[in-house]
Amino acid sequence: MEQTVAAMNGSALVRRWSPRLTSVRRARGELRGVLAKWGLEAIEGEALVVLSELLTNAVMHARVPPGREIETRFLPQPNGLRIQVDDADSTRPRPCGQNSEGGRGLELVAALSDSWGVSDRDGIGKSVWAVLTAPGRKDA
Repeated sequence: MEQTVAAMNGSALVRRWSPRLTSVRRARGELRGVLAKWGLEAIEGEALVVLSELLTNAVMHARVPPGREIETRFLPQPNGLRIQVDDADSTRPRPCGQNSEGGRGLELVAALSDSWGVSDRDGIGKSVWAVLTAPGRKDA
């Protein structure tokens, strides 16, 4: 099974995944479940696309040392959700230019989320994250 560690930190759901494309599908299933539990079904479509883009980028492009895994973290926010993907590669992703034939995933993340970015991690690697707000909850 791809998933090796599961933890609820407070109300955050944290999972670790092997760097394989099959992990993306499994992570989407985890996100669906947590969105239902937190009453955030209204942002399910956008959240699943954002997660897919961030996790696929980590699987495809992060140079993760043998034995290292990729971590997803779903954190409820007062008005929505933060999706975070951590990997052990410090190379930061960047959106591709307009003339690029591929690699527009970060542009999609930017369009679907209220904010997104890349942060340093404790230890090696980086965190790529996005925050989505549920409709009608922006001022909650």
